[in-house]
Amino acid sequence: MMSDSAEIAALLCRYARAVDTKDWELYRSVFTDDAHIDYSSAGAIAGGRDEVVDWFAANFGVLPWSMHYITNIEILERSDDGARVRAMFYNPMQLPGMPDISSCGGYYHHELVRTPHGWRSRHLREENIWFTNAPARTG
Repeated sequence: MMSDSAEIAALLCRYARAVDTKDWELYRSVFTDDAHIDYSSAGAIAGGRDEVVDWFAANFGVLPWSMHYITNIEILERSDDGARVRAMFYNPMQLPGMPDISSCGGYYHHELVRTPHGWRSRHLREENIWFTNAPARTG
């Protein structure tokens, strides 16, 4: 049986694989049905799990590739049925129409709950700290 720390790290790895492979059903499995996910610091969507999946399916497919690295996983608080987790991320990517690689980094802030199916994220807030070779924002 895996420890909570190992299970939580495996959940975050599954999250990265889901986003990078654009496997939205796998992405859903990382979160509770009622999860709230906030990518607004990166100029993207904030909303419920299914709303975010729909947004990703419509918008993230234009990226030829991305590769999320999730490191420095810290369990800040833990109870029998929950945990507050902070982890660093580094994400190199190829943006459409951009000749050079872009990348960004920051922190993921998760509120996790223990379910009959293992740990799941009930709330994710991305804290985007930096972005290199970002596309020009329009509008």
